[in-house]
Amino acid sequence: MTKALLLLLTSLICLTCFAQQNANTENLIYKVLDDNGNKLLKGSKAYSVSIGIVKDGKTYTKHFGEIEIGTGKKATNETLFEIASVTKVFTGLLMAKAVLEKKINLEDDIRKYITGSYPNLEFAGNPIRIKDMVSFKTGLDRDLPDNIELRKNENDSTAFYCKKLDESYSKMQFFQDLKTVKLDTLPGTVYTYSNLSLQLSAHILENVYHKSYEILLKENILSKAGMTSTQLNIPENEKIANGYNGNHILMPHFSNNLWGSQGLLKSTLNDLTKFLLFELDKKNRFVQESQRNVLNSNQNWYGYFWDGIEVVDNGKFCHKHGGAYGTQTMFVVYPELNLGISIIVNISAPNTYDFLFNTVLEIAEDLKPESKTDKKLYGYKLSNDKVVFTYTYPMKLDASLIKKVSIAGSFNNWNPQDNDFQMVSKGHHIFELEFPKTKFEKGKTYVFKFVINTVGWTTTPKNALNVQDGEDRNLTFKIE
Repeated sequence: MTKALLLLLTSLICLTCFAQQNANTENLIYKVLDDNGNKLLKGSKAYSVSIGIVKDGKTYTKHFGEIEIGTGKKATNETLFEIASVTKVFTGLLMAKAVLEKKINLEDDIRKYITGSYPNLEFAGNPIRIKDMVSFKTGLDRDLPDNIELRKNENDSTAFYCKKLDESYSKMQFFQDLKTVKLDTLPGTVYTYSNLSLQLSAHILENVYHKSYEILLKENILSKAGMTSTQLNIPENEKIANGYNGNHILMPHFSNNLWGSQGLLKSTLNDLTKFLLFELDKKNRFVQESQRNVLNSNQNWYGYFWDGIEVVDNGKFCHKHGGAYGTQTMFVVYPELNLGISIIVNISAPNTYDFLFNTVLEIAEDLKPESKTDKKLYGYKLSNDKVVFTYTYPMKLDASLIKKVSIAGSFNNWNPQDNDFQMVSKGHHIFELEFPKTKFEKGKTYVFKFVINTVGWTTTPKNALNVQDGEDRNLTFKIE
């Protein structure tokens, strides 16, 4: 056999193996989509579920249920949904860009960039800084317009009253009311979710760039990501998908006369998967800044308007939830895994968030290679007279993000801050902690989990043998 022929045969074999590997990956991902999509549809009681997965640069989507009741018609990749507070991630990106371009400074008093005088926007002489605002730690006591009274006794009509309030509220009223808000704590110390922070951010962006918030979105994110269907204000001939509350009553869509920077974007699953790709771009310095640990926290952090960024067993985990009156969206990226997940359901009930969040965790776990291996004991071993707990962080992930690993379980009131249960680093991504068997009651089954940086609760591997029944899939051990 000639050298050229041998090289050709080798190349053909490699291409065949590569094609087979790709086919296996696609089959796995579509199975994961089917399993989790159908489970979410049933559990959440939504009429429609849409899921998009981006893995290693490739996009996979699937739709379940029906988008219009009684028609059997499914949503498509081009169905337009309200994505609500996922809009905040877009605003955060624009703020990150402004910081890197030195239009604003994270340490600056926000009043430096706000039109007008606001002596009330400080607490005991301490002003709100830009970094307090983007991390939801302003200390502001309310949102604008203030709908607290409307939401005190929520019912099926509350959304309609809130919509009416938003429709009658102007930017002029916003700046008048801004003079009356107060800080109830020192800025930078307490997390308080605040739509007011987003409205102020849009105003600041407009002041430093001398362009409207809407144009800044289009020029810097939507056009660059190729998101042709995402917009703040849609033409009258375009239809937004219907959504329902927990009682399955048709809900109104958001209205806003302010900037819309807190939650007015409408998008499609096709565009959201493009945004996942955008957020997974490790070379995009604005994206990297927006996901940075701005406050240098040892636990979780918020980056720029994320709900949270934690270190978990799948690496850095950035998540944002958007809740409209009748739809909810979960938008998640695992940058180190090159994995992004976006889910939209056309129901907005008190327990919808939990279903969405748990589905994301399940999808990420299902995509792990070890989920298909033989079952085995996980997380501990018995050695002579000792119980040795062991946690191994995946080698391909950045262990420098880990400040500590602890054990929380039925034996310490599920307290990840318990000093007696802080694990010791053994190097090579391995953490251990040992106790004498006498510390635990003989014959009793204990349940536990590992926790990274106090807040990153790890998921139990699919191949773990010692698992408690139930949704939480806690690990178990027993001293015989």
